[in-house]
Amino acid sequence: MQESGNAGNQPSFKGAEEQRAFEELQFEIVDAPHYNGWFTEPMVRKAISSLGNSMTMDNLEKWLKPYPKHLTEINGNHSIGLVMAGNIPAVGFHDLLCVLITGNKLKAKLSSDDNRLIPALTKLLVAIEPGFADSVMFTNDRLNGFNAIIATGSNNSARYFEYYFGKYPHIIRKNRNGVAVLTGKESQDELQLLCSDIFSYYGLGCRNVSHLFVPDEYDFVPLLDTCQQWVAMNDNHKYFNNYEYNKAIFLVNSTPHFDAGNLLVTESTSLASAVSVLHYEYYSTFDELQKKLEMIHDQTQCVVAADPLFNFSIPFGKSQEPQLWDYADGIDTIGFLVGLK
Repeated sequence: MQESGNAGNQPSFKGAEEQRAFEELQFEIVDAPHYNGWFTEPMVRKAISSLGNSMTMDNLEKWLKPYPKHLTEINGNHSIGLVMAGNIPAVGFHDLLCVLITGNKLKAKLSSDDNRLIPALTKLLVAIEPGFADSVMFTNDRLNGFNAIIATGSNNSARYFEYYFGKYPHIIRKNRNGVAVLTGKESQDELQLLCSDIFSYYGLGCRNVSHLFVPDEYDFVPLLDTCQQWVAMNDNHKYFNNYEYNKAIFLVNSTPHFDAGNLLVTESTSLASAVSVLHYEYYSTFDELQKKLEMIHDQTQCVVAADPLFNFSIPFGKSQEPQLWDYADGIDTIGFLVGLK
């Protein structure tokens, strides 16, 4: 199984605070499954490794290069409310980093599903850059006293956010999904990478592939065989319970499907799928597919395909490895923050 990932080799530390913060983060990584069964240690390490790999000096400079004037004129007088999601480990850290790196102060409401990893990561960040120390406040209660807000949640919670936060400058994010385009000519390596896009974080991320577009007469056997290499997904009882439940529903309702032993694949036009379920939809021509992708643009977080099948697609295996400038919902968070008056 490819559920691996690590937070890198033991680093060197500039001081005792940095080392303590790193050790506390390691404890939280190991302890995470005890309060959130989806946050298994390999998945948490994968998430933190992805964050660390994205935050190189070159990437940070490239990320901030479009805003030199704004970032040199920062006065730090904005308090930004942040309502964090908790569907995958540390998913709210990018927003947190955006707020701090633009010189603003953060008031963050933690998700009950992820209320320990984010503070531990932030403690390490502050140990590395003490200038952030007075700019972070976490709460489990209702947010107040902010000038602008960034809130991430479901379509239902987005309506709540719009009602309560609509009068403030805001970014409000709803449900989105990752989709993949297949041609039937994918190599074994490409299918293995696609499985990473499907199975990472048990499919709970908005960038996970939950829907396939496949050509007419597509042969599912190679994909199903590759999915079976991820059978250890079933070792997580929460995932396996979902798989067993959805399988029973399909059988009772006589829903046509393929069963990979750890994943149920069924035809549907719905982009969102249940845990352990993957949807597919047929296409006849690339022109037809292009029009479909344009229609669902505001419902998709990313499109995975053989590079360069589409100029807006990303390669197989990269859906859960976003760069700093790969903003959720395509909304430039840094641009939003530096544009506040």
